[in-house]
Amino acid sequence: MIASIETVKALVDGAERIVVLTGAGVSAESGVPTFRGADGLWNGLRAEDLAHPEAFARDPQKVWDFYNWRRDMLRQCRPNPAHEALAAMEAATPSFNLITQNVDGLHQQAGSESVLELHGNIWRVRCPQCTFKTEDHDVLPPLPKCPGCNALLRPDVVWFGEQLEPGTLHSSVEAAANADILLVIGTSGLVQPAASLADLANRHGAVTVEVNLEPTPNTGFMDFALHGKAGEILPRLMLQPLLIG
Repeated sequence: MIASIETVKALVDGAERIVVLTGAGVSAESGVPTFRGADGLWNGLRAEDLAHPEAFARDPQKVWDFYNWRRDMLRQCRPNPAHEALAAMEAATPSFNLITQNVDGLHQQAGSESVLELHGNIWRVRCPQCTFKTEDHDVLPPLPKCPGCNALLRPDVVWFGEQLEPGTLHSSVEAAANADILLVIGTSGLVQPAASLADLANRHGAVTVEVNLEPTPNTGFMDFALHGKAGEILPRLMLQPLLIG
């Protein structure tokens, strides 16, 4: 159902347990490419051909070139009003969980704290041989090595063909199942298991709201939908009424 800002704002204001799921559309408003379609090509290759464990095993230099290029590009990006509005929503809500499919860390830069990163974080690197993991926003060497065991480090992101981190997935499912309202923002709802969270929340009694530039395959299953830029819609959900008198 296409809803008004006022209707959804009333639901947000009245909710004690808010869960938000964000996708690439939120980051796109900060200038982060989605890496899909014609705009998703890099040196004639698709992101799907590079963000894969087999690609890393076959040609780690090419994969790290891709990720270092992405990191360089993301250093120029800043949180947009959608990120900032979600951080404000968290501060004003008794129980708040932000589940994101994005790996750029922009939610944290905006001040969000309760962030569940389904697909990891491009600023973290980890060793596939030992337990070493660190967050590093500096420029990395072409083939960064583990300081502990000297193995080749990899981005701490979930690649195509890999499973999500079980603890993060469990926490996301638990949050969705206990939500009063679930906002699905800037995602087409096609990537599993994130795409199933709205249905899970709905089956447990939550109100589901889609915020997206245009209708998605899941629009018809949502209780309410707001179509437009997240950076314009979300700040309006946080506006407080003027006090008169």
